[in-house]
Amino acid sequence: MPDPAGIALALTEIAARLGGDVLGDGATRIHQVASLASAGEGEIAFLANRKYQSQLHTTRAAAVILPPECADLTALPRLVCQNPYACYARLAALLNPPTRPAPGVHASAASASQIPPCASIGAHVSIGAGVTLGERVVIHPGCVIGDGAAIGDDSLLYPHVTLYAACQIGRRNILHSGVVIGADGFGFAPDRGQWVKIPQIGRVIIGDDVEIGASTTVDRGALDDTRIGDGCKLDNQIQIGHNCVIGRHCVIAGCTVLAGSVTLADNVTIGGATQISGHTHIASGVVVSGGSTVMKSLSRPGQYTSIFPLEEHGRWLRNAAQIRHLERLAERVGKLEKILEKKL
Repeated sequence: MPDPAGIALALTEIAARLGGDVLGDGATRIHQVASLASAGEGEIAFLANRKYQSQLHTTRAAAVILPPECADLTALPRLVCQNPYACYARLAALLNPPTRPAPGVHASAASASQIPPCASIGAHVSIGAGVTLGERVVIHPGCVIGDGAAIGDDSLLYPHVTLYAACQIGRRNILHSGVVIGADGFGFAPDRGQWVKIPQIGRVIIGDDVEIGASTTVDRGALDDTRIGDGCKLDNQIQIGHNCVIGRHCVIAGCTVLAGSVTLADNVTIGGATQISGHTHIASGVVVSGGSTVMKSLSRPGQYTSIFPLEEHGRWLRNAAQIRHLERLAERVGKLEKILEKKL
């Protein structure tokens, strides 16, 4: 079935735009991407993991994207490149361009700020005073933009995004439904058995080319700003606490929690459902496995895991019980080592 956008490109055209070498019939026209198992006429599949290479013999794809070491595993027309997965991602974007609503402001939207003629403002959007909107910004229905906020060129806000006062997002950002940027951080001072709210007077500053998944929240800073660097990708339902500083090109998977004042250097990868304690620093190149709990700073690149392995519940209980006795066991071993040293 042809794709809704009606785009079809010859394999040689794809190579000219995205790079790579064409082997076989370069005139093969491609209108969509698909998996090796499901691809059919006019569709291109890709192989990024060698464990699926047997599917090259049965796929009905019109062409395939392959790494150089797999170039001779099929006679199908093929695009050979160093990173088939990234090539597939770029081609999928090329063949499936996002739809863009027409410029203009819906009659039900309310704005106390000037709207660029090329912007698209959906139904029941509320835009406060002193807001700066870049060129070609798209704001879908139900969004709320607070006073003094700023949104960079070509950014896209899906329905019901809330951008609190004075917060800033850069160019080409994508904020999915339910994202909240700039709510108060969790700051309270204890006083004689009560809690005194600490005003959160910082902002949230987000760089360019950032994508934030549905229902993710980024708290404003208590004093300094909460910051997210260029090129970061955040999944759904993530909590970023106040005063966090996230470097460039970090990736954070869903349901992760960063407590206040966490710092991630550039190119950090955080697996889903990870918990990171406040005031910790994560070095560039660190990869944290999903479900981990990070209680202290990680100063060297590498992969870190704190997950207790899954096993049958009875065995898990027995092993967990033994962990409680490790300190006493270590003391006994230390005493035995001293006794042996004396005897030797």
